[in-house]
Amino acid sequence: MSESPRIALVIPARFGSSRLPGKPLADLLGKPMVQWVYEKALQVPSASVVVVATDDQRIVDAVQTFGGQVVLTSSHHPSGTDRLVEVMGQVHADIYINLQGDEPLVRSEDVEQLAQGMLADPSVDVGTLYHAIDDGEAQNPNAVKVVLGQAGNALYFSRSPIPYPREGGKHPGFKKHVGVYAYRKRILEQYAQLPATALEQTEQLEQLRLLAAGLRIRAFEVAPTGPGVDTPECLEKVRALLEGKSYTPVSPLANVRLLITDVDGVLTDGGIYYDATGECLKRFHVRDGLGMRLLEESGIRVAVLSGRDSPTLRKRVADLGINLCAFGVKNKEAACIELMQEAGVTAEQTACIGDDSIDLPAFAACGLSYAVADAPGYVKQHATGVLKLAGGQGALRELADAILLAHGKEDVFSSAEGFHSVSSGAAQ
Repeated sequence: MSESPRIALVIPARFGSSRLPGKPLADLLGKPMVQWVYEKALQVPSASVVVVATDDQRIVDAVQTFGGQVVLTSSHHPSGTDRLVEVMGQVHADIYINLQGDEPLVRSEDVEQLAQGMLADPSVDVGTLYHAIDDGEAQNPNAVKVVLGQAGNALYFSRSPIPYPREGGKHPGFKKHVGVYAYRKRILEQYAQLPATALEQTEQLEQLRLLAAGLRIRAFEVAPTGPGVDTPECLEKVRALLEGKSYTPVSPLANVRLLITDVDGVLTDGGIYYDATGECLKRFHVRDGLGMRLLEESGIRVAVLSGRDSPTLRKRVADLGINLCAFGVKNKEAACIELMQEAGVTAEQTACIGDDSIDLPAFAACGLSYAVADAPGYVKQHATGVLKLAGGQGALRELADAILLAHGKEDVFSSAEGFHSVSSGAAQ
């Protein structure tokens, strides 16, 4: 009788993180986060060995303290898969399952399902997981979507909402990719030689390199998963869930002290009209104007930033009493920084709203960025959030209301008494 394939569960745990440095060692109810993942991995029945792969001695020390097995790897790996390839040289197995070190709520039964799926079909090169999501979550570029063939193999992964719902009644629903992978040893041996592709670089998704090479990625469905830990807010949410407590997230908009808005395609519907004298005419939405004034009257500055300059635009801005503005701008990133300095705020206290590629430099300069609903997908991909309304159709007002709500000032737009408190400076 042949011996059962040996399965290694490898937990990449990188110390460096731009949003949450030292993330694997973050305390969760008295234990470092990586220990939670390690203990869940030990509960997977098919696992022959569980090992943490890290680039930092501090994590090595922490894992050894709680009795775990750990491997110190290079700090120059561009991805968790590259780190896994190095581990393969030290830990023998036939199948390697890559768990995320920032997923303390991972379910051992999901990992076991993945392992059993790989054992059941030796023709599958790589295995992964997915679950269904609603249309709203599908719009989030941080939620990677997957489209499957009839056999359950991945056809494509994308940050965009795929498949495109041209006819809603015929849509099969969106599927969110869960970033847990199972690789056969022979695939990992090939991985380092596979060239990076334009698709991988465009989407920033390493699994597209595997698909481009013709490898088969089988996806197994699981129940919706708990949140991972990417930011301090995520950490607080996971901590509350582990304690069995309800969690009320603090909106990042609560820190906003300045909103920078584009004009064409945001405050207007993108149309440009000329009268008989050659004067440029644009249609603004009155609710956006009131939203701008409500923010200003509530102590939140509003700045208008435009690559164009015209008497029409200046008249509209003057009518609204907005005195923080920049017209005829060629470098929107530099202009945003200057507006922040003038307002006395930091990038983390600034949000911007845009609709097209010309606004991407502004997105890069500001802590938060929002794309209008009719912005191109490649613009939405770079935004913190995507609004429900289109440019010129009340999109800025939608964001203004959200900012006021996050600041606890919902009454200024939702009640007569609250509106009266700021109405002296209100204008549409």
